[in-house]
Amino acid sequence: MRMYPGKYSIYCMIVFCLTSCGMGKNNQTMDTSIKSNGGDKIIRASIIQKIKELDHKPVEERIALYKKLKKESPDAYNFENEDEITMYGYGFLWADKIDEAFAIFQLIVDEFGSANAYDSLAEAYLKKGDRDVALANYEKSLAMNPDNFNAEDQIEAIKHPEKKPLTPAEKFNKIYTAEAYKADLDQLSKSIVKIHPNVFKFISQKKFTDIVEKCKSQITENTKFGEFSYLCNKIIASINCAHTGMGGLYPENEMLPQALKFPIQTRWIGSQLYVIDPMNNSDELKPKDEILAINGVPVATLIDDIYQHVVAQGMVKTTKNHTFNTLSSSLIPYSLGLPEEYSLTLKGAQKPIVLRKSEKAVGPYWDYLQYCEKQLCFEFLEDKKAALLTITSFNYYSWNNLQEFVDFIDQSFREIKEKGVQNLIIDVRYNSGGSQSSAIHLLKYLVDKPFTYYSKADFPGKMGKIEGEEVIFPNDNGYNGKVLFLIDGIGNSTTGHFMSLVKFLKLGTIIGEELGSNQFCSAGSNSCRLKNTKLNYYVANNTHISTATTLPDEKGILPDHFVSQNIDDVINRKDVVKEFALGLLK
Repeated sequence: MRMYPGKYSIYCMIVFCLTSCGMGKNNQTMDTSIKSNGGDKIIRASIIQKIKELDHKPVEERIALYKKLKKESPDAYNFENEDEITMYGYGFLWADKIDEAFAIFQLIVDEFGSANAYDSLAEAYLKKGDRDVALANYEKSLAMNPDNFNAEDQIEAIKHPEKKPLTPAEKFNKIYTAEAYKADLDQLSKSIVKIHPNVFKFISQKKFTDIVEKCKSQITENTKFGEFSYLCNKIIASINCAHTGMGGLYPENEMLPQALKFPIQTRWIGSQLYVIDPMNNSDELKPKDEILAINGVPVATLIDDIYQHVVAQGMVKTTKNHTFNTLSSSLIPYSLGLPEEYSLTLKGAQKPIVLRKSEKAVGPYWDYLQYCEKQLCFEFLEDKKAALLTITSFNYYSWNNLQEFVDFIDQSFREIKEKGVQNLIIDVRYNSGGSQSSAIHLLKYLVDKPFTYYSKADFPGKMGKIEGEEVIFPNDNGYNGKVLFLIDGIGNSTTGHFMSLVKFLKLGTIIGEELGSNQFCSAGSNSCRLKNTKLNYYVANNTHISTATTLPDEKGILPDHFVSQNIDDVINRKDVVKEFALGLLK
């Protein structure tokens, strides 16, 4: 699935969790026996959850059940949620079950006849190798929705297979006219204001306008596309919404030629910048050396400039810290104007050190200490009186793999009960979000009284209440021991909702750094593209707020114990957050 208005993309879902905090339009997944808060309106069940009960049967039987229920029980199930049915179809396409995907997409065309439906069907035909029929469906989709730039691209690729897409380096060096760049910046800013429901929550309209105009003033006739893309990030980052962006600065990192990259790996800790890997400059540098300035620019000034281009939620700095530490080798060059040479001023050094260019690739620096290969991990600790539950994603949806999450949590708590565990660590570090369904299912094991997940859930096309707006009851086999929660600045979106309720309902002790999110979430997405430069970006289009509304919207969830690495911990790869939690248990 490609990125264009109204459609989701697997890339965005997995990397950026665009569909977190409730999927786009109508993520209605509750059982029909559950009533709304007022008790007078039944929430219609997800038709996808129902037909998934027949996933072991041929796809024709599932479609027959869909049609039978629509005819016999039209008010019992939600048949209007095209997005959820579409995602169900893409689950098959991504798993290379082409015939099943094709059948579901054909059903969507028959039921909705939308531009999205024809685009999805075209993709299935393309994957089957039927380019002519794929082309016809893409052309129909584009005729229905002229803004469907995915269909536009696919039509061009099918008609002109000899044309090769630009390489990242070619993209970086491409130059457009100053007028084209400025027109695209105007389009970018106007679309954000038009689409985003909370665009001026964390910034005034005047300041936003001033930033746009300043970015336009930096455009010249020699501005390269890579530099322009970096400027776009500044406009987007200014609204302080983690669900609006262009790919988290990874495209800018990929485009940047190796020769221009900062040739060592660094780490920003507190207010200090350290060398952690000198690479082929080890004769001049060593790990733990503190950098005071780069090319004469004090590191504090440099970091402040870079952070203006890094997307994060509200006024949360920990997310920006993680982004910088991962991509410093490309963010430092962009901020310094892409110099050909780098000179470092080190603490205690007599004179600046000029760095050699790196001899091998230097790029994203991944420093994840938590290990959980399958996203969901469970283990007993020491004498089996304590357990560790690691959840690196809530990205489990009713149209695809929610049952996997449910089964894992149910089995884990069965084992916890059997072993009589009274100390539980729940590690949600590196968790960038997912569905409310998975977060709610875990919360039901931790609460001891009924609660409501959402205080507000607004999105385009909403019809009635969704899962999370009703009263939720504790699991009969709930856990009543001691719980410690581990968090970090990467934790985003649904993780913020989950941890806000942990904080608000006092479900346990929180350890780590400020979370990257909280109870307030502008999520979903409209995928967009700039007219002249063809740059893709996405803008949040909905609002989901948990019931922990007394917490501040501009801050991430704060831990009860602030714990973070110092430079020695980084060099030695020491997980001080986990060690602190284990110390509390002892």
